[in-house]
Amino acid sequence: MPVLKELSLTREELVAKFIEEVTAQTGVVYHVQDKTGALAILAEIVQAEGYRTVMASNDDVIANLELPSWGRNNGVNVLTSREFNDRDRFIQAVFDEAQAGITGADFAVAESGTIGLVHDKDRPRLISLAPIHHIAILPLKRLVPVYENVTEILFGQRDAAPGHVTLITGPSMTADIQATPFKGMHGPRKLTIILIEA
Repeated sequence: MPVLKELSLTREELVAKFIEEVTAQTGVVYHVQDKTGALAILAEIVQAEGYRTVMASNDDVIANLELPSWGRNNGVNVLTSREFNDRDRFIQAVFDEAQAGITGADFAVAESGTIGLVHDKDRPRLISLAPIHHIAILPLKRLVPVYENVTEILFGQRDAAPGHVTLITGPSMTADIQATPFKGMHGPRKLTIILIEA
């Protein structure tokens, strides 16, 4: 069996391949050095889009960014699912109030430009699916060449297999019976990935 060419890519080639594939699906990738760069890009995005309320995940990547403090400095109300004791109120907020959902990515696959999110009760999938704009923060160390690498991430590095995983390749897109494509019919119209070196 021939070896997959992606397995022999250098780190720089892997990043370039990932960006190429995301861009082909009309997603946008920003490549930054660190947390400071990621927060600067987030500030640019919310200012350019006029966002005033975002819903942030509770995952480890997002926790490291200290988004509530960033939000106060940038005039953005940062909500998290933990603030809602009532499920219906959370659903209303994530659909009707949040203009963007911000999550970390548990892994990404260079060969297709796909990101993967593992969900649990503290990391609801609606944050990546309901708002019109999904912004994912991806540590570079979580970028793998091919889907075969994901098996080790999901099943080899955890005590138990995850109950729910979302794979995202570009913004949500569907087509009508005449094959006219629509974005955002069943999920976000925009996907932005901020790739962090460290």
